[in-house]
Amino acid sequence: MNSHSGSYPVLYPDLVAAGGLASALEDAAAELGAEIAVVPGDWGTLISAGIAAPHPGRKPLSVRAGADRRRFAVAGWSAGVELVTGETPDLRDIVRAGVAWGAGKSLAELTAQLPFLHVGELAEAHERGPAAVVDVQWRRMREQAAAEPQFPEFGLLVEAAYAEPRLRQLYPFSSHWTLGFNAHTGSPCPPVIAVAPAHDGRPYRVRDSPHGDCLVEAATAQEAVAMAVAHLPTGTGAAVAGAAE
Repeated sequence: MNSHSGSYPVLYPDLVAAGGLASALEDAAAELGAEIAVVPGDWGTLISAGIAAPHPGRKPLSVRAGADRRRFAVAGWSAGVELVTGETPDLRDIVRAGVAWGAGKSLAELTAQLPFLHVGELAEAHERGPAAVVDVQWRRMREQAAAEPQFPEFGLLVEAAYAEPRLRQLYPFSSHWTLGFNAHTGSPCPPVIAVAPAHDGRPYRVRDSPHGDCLVEAATAQEAVAMAVAHLPTGTGAAVAGAAE
């Protein structure tokens, strides 16, 4: 329990009476005439649980009770990607979400049936496949760079990387302005290469990860990108769906 643990009996007398969130979910499912399989959560039996998802590839819908006010937050993951989130004060809504998630309903169907659920742009792209995810992420990365005119070296690096076909097939991300590349669109997945932009008199630096060892330095963004491609691990290709196993 955390410092808010004293608020849980006040906010969730039903959970306390049932002996925890898992039992309360089962009671709500029985009330609805729904069949669910509840699994342990990561935050203790009183405030967390999961609803198993029979649909292939989908993790159990995680459920956690909030500490500041009565609310149940959910998150649905598949192949290392958080596809759906949401919160509601009604446990019956959580059961309905668990049933729909486990049945393999599409993200559009989930949000139409249960308006408290939310789906982001990248999650929607994941339903269309890894190429769509990479395209969306590259657009967002270029927009991020364009919105930072005070750091032109970062923008030059992003555009140089986007112009390189082999890097454009990978999933890009930034960490403290270092541009990293993943061979998978889910997580966890260690980056295959990274490039830090020139800054404060330092040249562009090709790294084995955003905060890893410097492999080589370069004077321009184009040179850094070429060196990054030369240092890609053997066999690195287009980003593929899911997390690294």
